[in-house]
Amino acid sequence: MIAIDGSFGEGGGQIIRTAVALSAVTGNDISINNIRNNRLQPGLKAQHLTAVRTAAALTHADVTGLELGSTQVIFRPKGIFGGHYNVDIGTAGSITLLLQCLMPAAAMSTETVTLDIIGGTDVAWSPPIDYLSNVLLPVLTSMGLDCSIHLQNRGYYPRGGGSVKVVINPSKLTGFDIEKRSSDIKGTSHSSNLPEHVVQRQADAAVKELEGAGYRSSIDMETANNVSTGSGITLWSGNIGGSALGKRGLPAEKVGRAAAMEIIYELDSGAAVDVYLADQLIPYMGLAGAGSFTSREISKHTSTNIWVVEQFLKIKFNIKTENNLYKIYL
Repeated sequence: MIAIDGSFGEGGGQIIRTAVALSAVTGNDISINNIRNNRLQPGLKAQHLTAVRTAAALTHADVTGLELGSTQVIFRPKGIFGGHYNVDIGTAGSITLLLQCLMPAAAMSTETVTLDIIGGTDVAWSPPIDYLSNVLLPVLTSMGLDCSIHLQNRGYYPRGGGSVKVVINPSKLTGFDIEKRSSDIKGTSHSSNLPEHVVQRQADAAVKELEGAGYRSSIDMETANNVSTGSGITLWSGNIGGSALGKRGLPAEKVGRAAAMEIIYELDSGAAVDVYLADQLIPYMGLAGAGSFTSREISKHTSTNIWVVEQFLKIKFNIKTENNLYKIYL
């Protein structure tokens, strides 16, 4: 059994998601202790429970400690089994964070895995669904992941209710040296149950900010009347993304500018991937056993993910500075 200290490094839910995914792939039993020990409310929250519970269904695992507030989980997988799984997070918990746990495992199944997930698609402290589809997924596809992600309805905080269908076919990951890709910026400005001018103002403010920095852009606009109310904008160019969410009292112009400023900062750094993509790629690079990319910084999430992956796989990530950037490679 591999013992994982859940308070290591970033000390959040990412440790749980990565450890459970790699437990499924390697077949190693794990004990995760001190879960979210440094948080104001330590232990498992609803979205962590859903991730582990779904991974357990996918692997027919025996699990102990699967309850709200639990600070220790023992996970004993028995394989990875294809099929169709319905997952309802029950809150506006992030669908994309759930997929961080499920996708690496599902890709190693010998059968297709289909997931119908209900939860939050565009919520704070997690990648928006458009980022997953347009930034992360193309890179993983180039590494051999056979996966499709279909957004059906958006879900915002606090009601959630968004729905996403994911199909993951058996895949063989290979190392991939990720280079900086130059392209015009694309994006989506979206809202639900709000006046149509909200998405227009978000998009116009983003375009103005981008043009001022010398970048051309094309931003689609999407309005809907879903279960939850909210808005946001996600921008992407190659392996780089930027996003912002609306909230009550925050002008739409500020939302658009915030997303634009985020992607401009990343693009101007010259890095191959943005700082958020960097940490998400670590498990896949570890499973492939090879690869490289540059990032403008090594975040706590990235260093923590590196540590977790190295507990399971016989690999050692290397980091060096190169042209004022950090290069991570195997």
